[in-house]
Amino acid sequence: MGPESPTVHLLIPHPDAASVVTLAGRLLADEADKKAAASTLVLPPGEPPYLACDVSLHAGVPTMPGVEAPNGALAGKDRLFELRTYRSATEAAHLRKVEMFEAGGELALFRRVGLAPVFFGRDLAGSGLPSLTYMVVFADAAPREKAWATFREHPEWVKMRDDPRYADTVSSIDSSLLRPTDYSQV
Repeated sequence: MGPESPTVHLLIPHPDAASVVTLAGRLLADEADKKAAASTLVLPPGEPPYLACDVSLHAGVPTMPGVEAPNGALAGKDRLFELRTYRSATEAAHLRKVEMFEAGGELALFRRVGLAPVFFGRDLAGSGLPSLTYMVVFADAAPREKAWATFREHPEWVKMRDDPRYADTVSSIDSSLLRPTDYSQV
């Protein structure tokens, strides 16, 4: 559910910039990948396997430098992901929003109220910059509703939200609800 549905999202963590730059070449040289993709590699131009392939690049933040795979109840077959991108009107507003998540404590509050982060990143490349993107996971839809309600009413969030330092940090929010594939590693 969200803009551009139906869609498929791939989350590919990279240890460094060189891994990003060399990915296409490594995939072309990988025999197992070529075999798995064989049916899509021979399609004629009039029958593309997808309408568009958009790529964005995110850098982790100190309090969440990498991807955290769900575990326990959050790793069940009914899990639900929420992918959110916060766009800011200016770089200064964007940096304040990142600060709000980091030093301001919003990410820590997420964890306490049941908004379990999978990743959190400053967007380095992609459309609509400046922006940040994060993903949270829920056991299913009911815990999602409960967690967001708890968050919205939490005194710490109300204090952060009303802090003039964090005013006007987000100009728009894109949100999509996603289900994992059977082969998902998160």
